[in-house]
Amino acid sequence: MKIGIILLAVVILLGVSGTFYVVSETEQVIVTQFGKPVGDPVITPGLKFKIPFVQNAHRFDKRFLEWDGSPNQLPTRDKRFVWISTYARWQITDPLLYFQRLRDERGAQARLDDIIDGETRNAIANYNLVEVVRTSNRTPEQGDLVIEEQVNLDHITAGRNHIREEILSKAQERTSDLGIEILDVQFKRINYVDEVQRKVYERMIAERRRIADRFRSEGQGEASRINGEKDRELLRIQSGAYREAQEIRGTADAVATDIYAAAYNRTAGTRNFYAFLKTMETYERTLDKSSTLVLGTDGEFYRYLTDANGR
Repeated sequence: MKIGIILLAVVILLGVSGTFYVVSETEQVIVTQFGKPVGDPVITPGLKFKIPFVQNAHRFDKRFLEWDGSPNQLPTRDKRFVWISTYARWQITDPLLYFQRLRDERGAQARLDDIIDGETRNAIANYNLVEVVRTSNRTPEQGDLVIEEQVNLDHITAGRNHIREEILSKAQERTSDLGIEILDVQFKRINYVDEVQRKVYERMIAERRRIADRFRSEGQGEASRINGEKDRELLRIQSGAYREAQEIRGTADAVATDIYAAAYNRTAGTRNFYAFLKTMETYERTLDKSSTLVLGTDGEFYRYLTDANGR
């Protein structure tokens, strides 16, 4: 008797628990009966009713959902290979259609893999590498090392943002009948494959070396100009100093000559003494230790020497 009462209570409890269910603010529900959807989707939160043991509630998220793609090696139109990694945000907009076409989030993620990866591959294949990696036709600013290299920046007509919008638009078209909406697609990472990366690095190194050589050449030219100005200024200063020294020496010689002349005109003894000094100065300037002096008896210097010895 007690066992029957317990079994009846369990059945009643299960029936009650299977009759009511709660829908939260972040959920939307599809009720199915024997696997087929019945009624309209339940999108309002609160306590809801369903037939126990016959109907089931399938819950789907109302919030933005994440799709994260795997990196793929894709070719560009100019036959360059790049690694592309993308991610997207999507939302369930029609839970009934979503349930009928995709069943659950796992099915949706698998379908998004095919759609977004396929559209990304198609878009990348339609553009050159420069369009994929750049967003605009950048003009180098003043002071930038590559200011004179701007002619080497290839002109782009689309750019990375345009390619991203193209992928988003076409992916949205393909998901319109799946009960979901792709809200955004972004490139998470774009990287060169090893071969392309090596060539890009070599080109960057060559450009930087060329710029360095140009700056080095300009520096050497500026150094030569400065050294030339320095040498010219040094010669000017030296020539001016030499001229001034000669002027001072000439003035001093003139004063000395005046003094000698005045002294010579005073007395005969003074004149003789002046002549003796001038003769000595002459010999001092013309003779050195290795010179041999031959004196005649009628010479002035011999006369001075004999007079000095009392002869």
